[in-house]
Amino acid sequence: MRDITNAGFLFDLDGVLIDSEKEYSKIWSQVNCEYPSGTPSLEKIIKGCTLDKILDDHYPDPEIRVKVVKRLYELEKLMKYDYTPGAEYLLKRLKELKQPIALVTSSNDDKMAHLDEEIPELRGLFDYIVTADQISKSKPDPEGYLLGAEKIDRDIRNCVVFEDSLQGVKAGKASGAFVIGVAGTLPKETLAPYSDIVIDSLTELNIEELVKIASQRNE
Repeated sequence: MRDITNAGFLFDLDGVLIDSEKEYSKIWSQVNCEYPSGTPSLEKIIKGCTLDKILDDHYPDPEIRVKVVKRLYELEKLMKYDYTPGAEYLLKRLKELKQPIALVTSSNDDKMAHLDEEIPELRGLFDYIVTADQISKSKPDPEGYLLGAEKIDRDIRNCVVFEDSLQGVKAGKASGAFVIGVAGTLPKETLAPYSDIVIDSLTELNIEELVKIASQRNE
């Protein structure tokens, strides 16, 4: 199918493909207790942001930054990763249909290395992976999604973006892609203004129909 379509698929990681958002909320809540940022509910505000942006915005003191990063990595190493419902099937079905797929994550290379240990086959399901280490601007800036589309050789207007955070759907919408908001991390009504459709689970999707929609958007 890849030869006769223009579609491309760009995925966020946490909360979309990997069931980790609740764990990250606990981790950042704990970090915020141990090293107070002065921002209540920090774990909610930072969703979709790169670590560099979180540190720049909330931990300007260089000495505290070092301690925060060390503690974050300690807690991350204890995390267990698993697919969200429908995620594994969706990725593998897109591969069967020979559709280009990129991961666009706010995670850095260190976290991706830990993910490789937990779900070693995941990396091979993508044609390209954009991490925080490859971009200069965090979501809601569209830089990551524009780079992802470029790397899989697709017009961003023919790409489908999957996101669960407010920063993420804003980035997808700003890029010009077709945005699917995945509720759970946030309620549907929060994601809806920046999404073309909002779903509760990836199991709801008609994959072949999505390929068709994306392919026809730029005609």
